Amino acid sequence: MARATLGSATHSSSSFRHLKFISNSSPPFHVTTMSAAKIPHPSLEVIGGARDKFLPAFKSLDNPYNSYPIVASNRHIETIFAAFFRLVPDVRLRRECLRTKDDGSVALDWVSGDDRRLPADSPLLILLPGLTGGSDDSYVRHMLMRARSKGWRVVVFNSRGCGDSPVTTPQFYSASFLGDIYEVVAHVSNRYPEANLYAIGWSLGANILVRYLGQESHSCLLSGAVSLCNPFNLVIADEDFHKGFNNVYDRALANSLRKIFKKHALLFEDMEGEFNISLAANAKTVREFDDGLTRVSFGFKSVDDYYSNSSSSNSIINVRTPLLCIQENSNCLLIVTPKGGHLGWVAGSEAPRGCPWTDPHVMDFLEHIEHCKSASAACANDLETMNSSVTDRFQHLEV
Repeated sequence: MARATLGSATHSSSSFRHLKFISNSSPPFHVTTMSAAKIPHPSLEVIGGARDKFLPAFKSLDNPYNSYPIVASNRHIETIFAAFFRLVPDVRLRRECLRTKDDGSVALDWVSGDDRRLPADSPLLILLPGLTGGSDDSYVRHMLMRARSKGWRVVVFNSRGCGDSPVTTPQFYSASFLGDIYEVVAHVSNRYPEANLYAIGWSLGANILVRYLGQESHSCLLSGAVSLCNPFNLVIADEDFHKGFNNVYDRALANSLRKIFKKHALLFEDMEGEFNISLAANAKTVREFDDGLTRVSFGFKSVDDYYSNSSSSNSIINVRTPLLCIQENSNCLLIVTPKGGHLGWVAGSEAPRGCPWTDPHVMDFLEHIEHCKSASAACANDLETMNSSVTDRFQHLEV
């Protein structure tokens, strides 16, 4: 469903400017005392509290961001091109339907055969697509294939109704609801207890992911995470949706929401209270859909109340998991590219129809964290062995 990748090409940047203003932002990272290999190219802005810690992870940030000619000349052209013309890698997926505690359902798509091919301790990556997106979207498939090529186990988390995930209760998902991600993370953690867990979210999926990281804080089961094209502030994102060409994205997403809703309309027939089912079923904008259905389902008095209290900008300060995203935090690293439509990034060696420019850098980051985790675990095991040996010797001496 290529249209599901459409989104505002400007709302992420607007939200980011707001977040930079309210934070104690550090200046762009251009420290001349570091080796040339560790200095990002001037076409990129790399800032954040974790910049010194994670810059060594990236193998090619010293290369310029070369956007693809013509396609990337305009952010709207790039957004549309990426949504409709980027190649969709072919991969066989095996679906697992997870029934949640409230009798809802989400669909987890695993790469077929990986349960037999990969060791139990292979790093495990959870992918959270954007609004109405799923495992068929090109940006999801490209990331899945790249991670898999590195020996990672990958699962796509299709939210309720997305990617043909079943809807079994009169409730979809939302930016505010974290119940499903809690259950998905716990489920895959229990299934592969020897593996380190990671997650990547795009757009609304990124907003949900960052809210989860902030809420879990020190207790988070994820070892690392990546947030891509996160709107961060949903109030600003909604305002941007109604400006100029962004109306096209708004209508496209509303159309996708209506199609998902109509597949399951019978579940919502007898809804009472403030629900406006007719408004949701005929919504011309995402805001209308959220007003008629979403905000009421999750107990908000208005759409603005829903957006304000569901923004991940409120959660970022509590994140303690290594995170690559657009924000300031001692555990976060921000990379800003000079160009790029929403979920576009038509640049790099595989442009224009191959993987987004972001994918190799995302895997650099995640593999760096996984290497550090593995090294720490090995060190802990060595220390435990050494302590055990010393204890045995003391016991022997006492005897």
